[in-house]
Amino acid sequence: MIKHQITFYLENVKQVFSFKFISVLIISIPSAIIADYFNIPLAWFLGPMIITSIAALSGLKIIMPKIVLSFILIILGLHIGNYIDQNLFNQMLNWIWTSLIMLIYIIICILIVAKYLQKFANYGEKASIFSAAPGALGPLMILAENEKTDLSQVATSHLIRLIIIITVIPFIIVNNTDNNVLLNDDFNYLAQNHINLILLIVASLFFILVFDKIKIPAALLSGTLFASGLLQIADIASYKLPDETINFCLLILGSSVGCRFAEKTVKEIANNSLHSIVATTILVLLGLIAAYVATFFIDTNILTLILSFSPGGIYEVAVIAIAFDLDPDFVAFHHIIRLLFILFTVPVFLKILKKYRN
Repeated sequence: MIKHQITFYLENVKQVFSFKFISVLIISIPSAIIADYFNIPLAWFLGPMIITSIAALSGLKIIMPKIVLSFILIILGLHIGNYIDQNLFNQMLNWIWTSLIMLIYIIICILIVAKYLQKFANYGEKASIFSAAPGALGPLMILAENEKTDLSQVATSHLIRLIIIITVIPFIIVNNTDNNVLLNDDFNYLAQNHINLILLIVASLFFILVFDKIKIPAALLSGTLFASGLLQIADIASYKLPDETINFCLLILGSSVGCRFAEKTVKEIANNSLHSIVATTILVLLGLIAAYVATFFIDTNILTLILSFSPGGIYEVAVIAIAFDLDPDFVAFHHIIRLLFILFTVPVFLKILKKYRN
């Protein structure tokens, strides 16, 4: 087992220095700079995402090493960790109602979108349920494989949905708020106790391993958030990373979305695109309704609620929340809850389906 883990780790390190990953950086950095020059919202995310998606579908051999993505997700977790304090935990009691709305939202999404995909896109019953779930692509792919479901349909539906949502959301935010991407030049980062950063990283890695072992979704983010919150509330360690690192997070996350199309063909995407767009529209509309209903239970920015109920992309949406200062702790919490609910509800739907067939 240990030998297998070491081999896996060394393979990931090799990928960092491979031409497949260097190619990603070569095309992503200029695309981000160009997008930024034309004032495209979230330029450092959308530029790399678009160019790597085109490159992947054009047949260019590109890859996003897991070790690089993991490193970025830990940085993302440390950024959100700055928002976690005792006051946040007191607020969580007020989030019970929005969590309940999230559960109802997920159930309605699966019922309506699965039915649409069965009737109009000729998806199988199981494939339609996996494709209709608003997020949790990684865990759902594992479940779908165990259920002998069409993985291509499920993966393509989720990827097209992610592309649409992450492309549209920044434009909505920019047109409805004065918030710009955060860049705080006043804070003296060098004056901090840098040992705190080492403590936070060590604690994060420990809880990531623990959370991964006990199968908590999004362990890289949830483990880091738990470590940050624990050390900050206990007044052991806190550390603020430079806001400029957000651009690097955006670039890697955007590129990673595009790299997911490396195993896809244009024909495959074309066959699923129309119905995926319709399904995404339904999910987004249901998410907007859920966000509106949530305004009756909690006093927070409607854009924060829209981000919280957006169907899919926990890491991508979390970095948008940080970039535009839209309650990243609230958004991350609700997306983690959404993942947990999806992993609970989808197997229930499958059991009901199996019982109905029998």
